[in-house]
Amino acid sequence: MTRRGLQSFFNNGLAIIVSLIMFVPVYLVLVNSLKTRAEANSMGVALPTSLNWSNFATVIDRGKLLTAFGNSVLYAVGATVIGITLAALAAYVLSRNRTRFNRGIYFFIIMGIAMPTNFVTLMKVMQVTGLINTQIGIILLYASSSIPFSVFLIYAFVGTLPRELDEAAIVDGCGPFRLFFSIIFPLLTPVLVTAGILNLLGIWNEFLLPLYYLNRSTYWPMTLAVYNFFGQYQKDWSLVSADIVLTILPVIIIYLFAQRFILSGMTAGSVKG
Repeated sequence: MTRRGLQSFFNNGLAIIVSLIMFVPVYLVLVNSLKTRAEANSMGVALPTSLNWSNFATVIDRGKLLTAFGNSVLYAVGATVIGITLAALAAYVLSRNRTRFNRGIYFFIIMGIAMPTNFVTLMKVMQVTGLINTQIGIILLYASSSIPFSVFLIYAFVGTLPRELDEAAIVDGCGPFRLFFSIIFPLLTPVLVTAGILNLLGIWNEFLLPLYYLNRSTYWPMTLAVYNFFGQYQKDWSLVSADIVLTILPVIIIYLFAQRFILSGMTAGSVKG
């Protein structure tokens, strides 16, 4: 076997092992979600003796998952649209005008990717603005938290777009906003789709922000609904597993259909052409 073949064999083997490790937890909750309470107590890997689809109906009813699902969709879609739009505007301005001041602003923004959130200060801001325990407040929190990563992605992509587009549009009488939304924004579609999907998945799985800033159960997203359900039924692993399956199912479906867009968008701005 050649060196290249050996390396390919090793890489494929490593990928298979990592995939299996990642698949085991999903397999466990999926299998146990279809078992009876007695069968699921051990959280074993054995298949159920009979398929108990009623577990899912019970979870939806007792866990108020329909309301939580609607809230999660509202928060994820609303925050993603707001965050992506603002990030695209900021990335375009900062990328097209690369002064020392703008570079400083850019690095200040993307520091938000790694910097931890100060929940105490943020709590005070939310209280003063009257946004605490409101749906618009949590949407704005999600949107603002998604901006640093979105700016980071879009900034590099904007640099690949020729400036002649801007100059031609200005000559034709385009104002700044018409130039951006009519000409530049459509060209950003690949990276906007990528950033949007990643933000959507991140917001769907977010736990801490709604835990701290949403007290009303009618406003809870899926993550808090699962957390509350687990507290009530932690001894019934069949129901807990069914609850987890219903929560992660939308994420898995979105990722399976959107993974090619994620990969293409992540690499679109890496080569200037």
